[in-house]
This record gives sequence, structure tokens and C-alpha cells, in this order.
Amino acid sequence: MRIRTTTAALGALVLLTGCGAADMTTQASPFANARGARTVTLSVQSWVGAQANVAVAQYLLEHELGYRVDTVQIDEVPAWDALSQGRVDAILEDWGHPDQEQRYVEDKRTIVNGGGLGVTGHIGWYVPTYFAKQHPDVTDWKNLDKYADAMRTPESGGKGQLMDGSPSYVTNDKALVKNLNLDYQVVFAGSEAAQITQIKQFAKERKPFLTYWYAPQWLFEEVPMTEVKLPAYKEGCDADPEKVACAYPHTPLQKYLNADFAEDGGEAAAFLKRFKWTTEDQNAVSLMIADQRLSPEEAARKWVDSHKDTWRPWLS
Repeated sequence: MRIRTTTAALGALVLLTGCGAADMTTQASPFANARGARTVTLSVQSWVGAQANVAVAQYLLEHELGYRVDTVQIDEVPAWDALSQGRVDAILEDWGHPDQEQRYVEDKRTIVNGGGLGVTGHIGWYVPTYFAKQHPDVTDWKNLDKYADAMRTPESGGKGQLMDGSPSYVTNDKALVKNLNLDYQVVFAGSEAAQITQIKQFAKERKPFLTYWYAPQWLFEEVPMTEVKLPAYKEGCDADPEKVACAYPHTPLQKYLNADFAEDGGEAAAFLKRFKWTTEDQNAVSLMIADQRLSPEEAARKWVDSHKDTWRPWLS
């Protein structure tokens, strides 16, 4: 989740989401980067959109190309280390990590860009649309303090609550609250799943809330939310994490491959480079996993069965 560096919820995902993504770097598959072996190890991030990518890629690699696929959950930054060292072969959804890109792609050349995922990510602050319709001015950050009392929770210490997800996600929210001089307190739900649960509860009770959230994300279909306009993003405005006072950018999400795997990974590497789908595709699979409680494999199979024209070009 999601973000400059940094999207779970239910059923089969409970082991993957927990309380933020677990750092399992040292538990990566021993088959990763094994020359000549028809095995692939994919890094799976803790948010459901990233899990949807991996589910579909894994299903096709196994059922169409005859590979064994292992998946490893690793926090965003440690995943780059694991990818560089060959403990995983690919990351399918990266939200932009300039420091890691410089170190591993430009300097060490142990990682290569695997191309765009086809999905553009965006992080922002959101309020429920039912509240925005009642109070249209809440969508301008300059008016947020007017509603701080309405957004207060027992966890926010007398201030309005700005709800974030996992502490492992890199966000600018604490700096934004401070630098925009807002009467709010950032409160971490603990994970994407916990944040979704809280948002659903607020919506059920028709309560106002302010939350850090991101697109693409299937929850918008169930709980419509409206973005709060922060000061406009300009290139470099977020360069100093302590001084950030601008909105998050829109980020074309990227895939990254271990450099040796990209060269020697055969059909699997070629397939992952060609893997590219739309926000609607990702949301459809995410919804099946997180809301309809299908297993990732079941969701992938359903999508694959009904989207042959989309994925067949990835194989050749």
C-alpha cells in the first residue's frame, strides 16, 4: 500500500495481512533464481490488489506454462533486498521507491524494471461520500479543522482522527498534519484488513471519518468515498519527508525482476514482463478475494476463464 514507496481482508487472506506485513525475507524459497529450474518465486505484498496480481500470475504460470510458483510475503523495502539477492524473482506491484531504484537498478544493476503493470496508483485522504454530500466544503483540506470534532475517536486524543492502515506502509501523513497545522492525529488501524473493517463499521453507522486510502481498491464499490483536495503535488515537493506539505502523486505501478532471472528465466520471465492489465481487472479479482471470500486461486481461475483475450498475449 501502498506509496511513494508505499493494498487483504478476509477469509483466506488472514494469514497474509495480520497486523501489517511480516518481514519474511529470510524465509524466501530456496528455488528462487535457480538456473534451469521451472520454478518462480514471487513477492506478495500485504494489500489485496497486489495479491490479486500474484494470484493471476501464479495461476497462469502453473496451469499454462507448467511452472512451480512459490510466494513469499515481505515488507516493501525488504522485498527489494530479497529481489536483489535472488531470494525472490519478481515484485509485481511497486508504488515507487526511488532510493531502492537508484541503489539496485542504477548502481548495482541487480534488479531490472519489468515494465508497467497497467495500473496507476494514487494515495490520498478520503471522507465517505455520504458525509461529503452533506458538507461539500470538507473536501478542501483548509476546512478539515471545522470537522475535527466530528472525526474525533477515543484513540485520537481529543483531536480529529486521520486513520492510516499498517505502520509498515510509508506515508507522509504525520508530516502533512504537522506542516498543514491541522487539528488531527494519525491513528494506525494496524493493517489493510483492520482499516477496511473500521471503514465498513463507520459506514454502517453513517458516521463521518477521514482516512488515508488508495486507488485502485475494491472497497470503493462498497463504501463510496470522496477525496479531500490537499495542496497540489509538484515534482520534488515530497523530497524531504519532514517538510512534505503536498498531495501524493499519481504513480504508474511498476514490476521489477531480479536481473539474473530477467535474463535466464525463460518463459516465466518473458510472461511476467508481458503481464499487464487494467484497474478494472485488478479490482474484479480483489473483490472476489476480499469481499466474496474466494481463495486467491479460485478468484484467479474465475478471472482467467472469462478473460482469455486479455491473458493469452502474455504467453507468447
